[in-house]
Amino acid sequence: MTRSPSAIIIAALLTMAAIAAKSQTPEAISAPGEDLIMTAHAEGAQIYECKPDAAGRLTWQFREPVASLFVDGVTIGRHYAGPSWELSDGGLVTGKAVARAPGVTLNDIPLLKLEATVQRAAGKLARTISVLRLNTKGGVMEGACEKPGAMTSAPYAADYAFYAKRS
Repeated sequence: MTRSPSAIIIAALLTMAAIAAKSQTPEAISAPGEDLIMTAHAEGAQIYECKPDAAGRLTWQFREPVASLFVDGVTIGRHYAGPSWELSDGGLVTGKAVARAPGVTLNDIPLLKLEATVQRAAGKLARTISVLRLNTKGGVMEGACEKPGAMTSAPYAADYAFYAKRS
């Protein structure tokens, strides 16, 4: 079977992206035996709510993310509570965190491996079984707050890599 030049270029780019993603991924959150479907860049905020902690002190506690997803500077979807990622092609995946690794600085939210719990049978994300949150910047909100129920946000950026079962 002969492949077109554009198919060869696309395959080479996907391979390079997979190699780059694996080389920057800590072992604790890696996705061995899985194939990269796509990577999207997120820009948005981590939303926090002022609530009492286990000791009764008011602290900022994570509530939900709100972010836009981009590929090559083009908005392709959004990331929101669930956590969920929804693309304009109809794709949707929701996950739960199964592993974590620290961000580069104390101000960076942790890197995560999430296991897909819900997928919509449409779009690029239909075969997703794992999502990795990589290259995080910002998003951390710590310390005391004064009014229960108050909300605030911390800007963040991250890359999300979506993986499928190896074919």
